[in-house]
Amino acid sequence: MAGGSAADLAPTAAVKIFSAGIAGCVADLVTFPLDTAKVRLQKATYRGVFGTIITIVRAEGPRNLYNGLLAGLHRQMCFASVRIGLYDTMKLLYAHGAENPGLGTRLLAGSTTGAMTVAFAQPTDVVKVRFQAQAHQPENGSVKRYSSTTDAYRTIARVEGLRGLWKGCLLNIARNAIVNCSELVTYDIIKEQILKNKLMTDNMPCHFTAAFAAGFCTTVVASPVDVVKTRFMNSVPGQYGGGTNCALTMLFKEGPSAFYKGFMPSFLRLGSWNIVMFVSYEQIQRASGQAAGLIDDYYFR
Repeated sequence: MAGGSAADLAPTAAVKIFSAGIAGCVADLVTFPLDTAKVRLQKATYRGVFGTIITIVRAEGPRNLYNGLLAGLHRQMCFASVRIGLYDTMKLLYAHGAENPGLGTRLLAGSTTGAMTVAFAQPTDVVKVRFQAQAHQPENGSVKRYSSTTDAYRTIARVEGLRGLWKGCLLNIARNAIVNCSELVTYDIIKEQILKNKLMTDNMPCHFTAAFAAGFCTTVVASPVDVVKTRFMNSVPGQYGGGTNCALTMLFKEGPSAFYKGFMPSFLRLGSWNIVMFVSYEQIQRASGQAAGLIDDYYFR
């Protein structure tokens, strides 16, 4: 990312990958109830984000707000570590080492790392979404489809085959490429401009501002793909002919507004997630750079 203190050693790719994975997990722990509300709103009719949260707590208990958390943490360690941690590396690779890469280079780097993560980590996303979408209300005859994260992986593989674990893969590649471009590139450029114009120093207020803007831009751009992805991943086998068929069915049956179902919880979640993640990521990187500097001073000077 743009910026950084000259006093600190630049973090290596390995440090960035580790920092991004940990920061993604921290952000998920903080914002998971909002993500669950978003998934439920995209899948069915509830009355607003906070109404959804209250309904889940009353009908299913507060623990169900964290349905799929373990799969979510699996997902972040795979997704965030690659799509965020390798962004700077890919940006430098495409820019052939240039210090100020253009917008096209940044978009290409974001698209690449966003798509790369889905290729091997899609099962974690499928399980997370399935867990969040399931309701447990025995009095209404509604029971959980999966008893645990491990059971979800096994059941999906047994009933739907290995293809079931990669259900919606192409949709998720599109969605992740879009999210990565809007999220990372927006954050990168806004932070760079803030520092370039000396509006703020490279500290938490700067990271907070850039992260908030990145969260809003990402929600506007990615919501339609996110809604279709959630619907398709939760569909029974044969319900839709594919991601495109799912999108067209939504468009003709529910209208264009269906693609922005759950927009407010999506924004609340992505905005808060971006703030927590980017602030954590910057601090972990900075701490790693300072630690590396101390070790260097101790052993080599």
